[in-house]
Order: sequence, then C-alpha cells, then structure tokens
Amino acid sequence: MLLEVEDLRVHYGKIEAIRGISIAVDEGEIVTLIGANGAGKTTTLKTLSGLRRVTSGSVRFAGEDITGVAGHKRVTLGICQAPEGRGIFPGMTVMENLDMGTYARKSPDHAADLDRVLTLFPRLAERRKQSGGTLSGGEQQMLAIGRAMMARPRLLLLDEPSMGLAPLIVQQIFQILKEINDQGTTILLVEQNATQALQLSDRAYVLETGSVIKSAPAAELLDDPSVREAYLGGAAAH
Repeated sequence: MLLEVEDLRVHYGKIEAIRGISIAVDEGEIVTLIGANGAGKTTTLKTLSGLRRVTSGSVRFAGEDITGVAGHKRVTLGICQAPEGRGIFPGMTVMENLDMGTYARKSPDHAADLDRVLTLFPRLAERRKQSGGTLSGGEQQMLAIGRAMMARPRLLLLDEPSMGLAPLIVQQIFQILKEINDQGTTILLVEQNATQALQLSDRAYVLETGSVIKSAPAAELLDDPSVREAYLGGAAAH
C-alpha cells in the first residue's frame, strides 16, 4: 500500500477537525474523498502534505512512517499537492511557476518533466511567457497541477480541481487527470463534483464531520441510494 493512514486525529485549537479516520491508497489508484463542506476533506489533505500537525494516529508512505516529517521533506519523498484555490504565483510567468515545482528536486535537469507537463497541458505551452495572473481560471488550474507534476510525485493530492470552472473545462481537467494516472501517478482527490470524481476513481471514502462514514469501490458508491441522495443530486449517476 502506498499510503496508509491509521486513526488520524487533527485539531484546530480545541476543535477536533479529523476524528480518527483511516484511509489507504494503493499504488496506481485514483481515490476520492467526498463529503459536504466542513467534513474534513481539505484538512485531511493538508495533514498528508505536512501542513497540519497530527494530534494522534499515523501516516505511512511507501512503508515509511512520515507522521512527524515536515512538509518540504514529504515533497522529496514523492507527495505533492495542488491546493484548493490553485495557489499560483500571479506575478510570475507560466514557466517560472512551473520551475517552482522543482525546488525540492536534487537534480537540476528537468527538461523531460517540462516536456511532459507541456504535452499534458498544451495551453500552458501557448501561454508560457504570460504571467500566471493573466490566465483564465481553467488555465490557472492546469498550471497548479502542472507545477505539482514538476516535482515528479508518486502521490498527487488534488483539492477541488473543478472549483469555479465551466463544465467543458472541468471535463478537460478530469481527462488530463486520467492521463496522469495512466502514466503511473497515484492520485488522492478531494472534489465537490462527486459524480465526476466517482466516475474517474477506483475507490472512495465518504467523510462527515471529520469521520469516515462509508468506503467502497467508486462504482458501488455511484449506485448507493444514500450517497446519491446526499451528494449526487438524488439521481443515478451514469
């Protein structure tokens, strides 16, 4: 198992935001966390990235206990996140933003990675000299994912990649995520667009107020009446 999270608990002050969740992600999978706002999805990703302190429980990556490992060191181990809100550098060009994704890499040679990212995102190749702040929302999301891919992650953490994007752009983003996964990158996805996320994923966990209330193959959750009612608009999603 590539990622193993056991009985994870995380606090914001006295408030327990994550209440003993256990999740696992195998090499090569796409796994989705779904749930309402405030369920703990983003906090889970931040904790896995090393941005939130663990109160108790453990996080193992590729067999190694990384519970207390700092965020920048997790990047070198192969965990990289494209955060909610994209987090690009608006005053830097597309190429400069992509270069920032290599800061933790020991090897300065990243031409092959750049070629891969620009092949996945040809729009970025067209905009390579533009500043990040002039890009459309969809292009900024592509840039955020591309920057994360420059770090050569084994596990890519994605937080709400479809947020605020037009449906056609969302389809493009999800198709690119499928290509990234097909090329060997494991993905853990947080996504409000539960239908598309489940259609893309192998397995999923349903979070509610900081706890996992259900886990199953994604196709099974798509057909689950309680999941359809709560997260998929009440209709069968096919």
